[in-house]
Amino acid sequence: MREMARAYTVLGLVVGAAGIGGLWAAGVEFPVAIPPGIVILLAGALVVGLGRRWWWSPAVGVLLGLFVAVGWAVSPSGWGNLTAGRAPPWRPVRRSSWPGVLTARWSPG
Repeated sequence: MREMARAYTVLGLVVGAAGIGGLWAAGVEFPVAIPPGIVILLAGALVVGLGRRWWWSPAVGVLLGLFVAVGWAVSPSGWGNLTAGRAPPWRPVRRSSWPGVLTARWSPG
């Protein structure tokens, strides 16, 4: 069960990074040249995917899901996108958080 939850967490983080990449490709402006969310989510996916011996590595997926959700909520255009009928960009990442919680719960410590 742990490996499947870890795989879902990694998949959710990668899909979240792809979603941010889609926003970037569509012309959404970001404060720097490469959106930091892409780099952060992909680095988190690497930690979760390759950090099998660390008991805390699944928690990285949970914290990154929270990071993206809070970032969307405090963004000036976040709530406006939701009321305009667009799906929030953090939906895949939010869905990747619960397997991370399960993996952290049942990881050997």
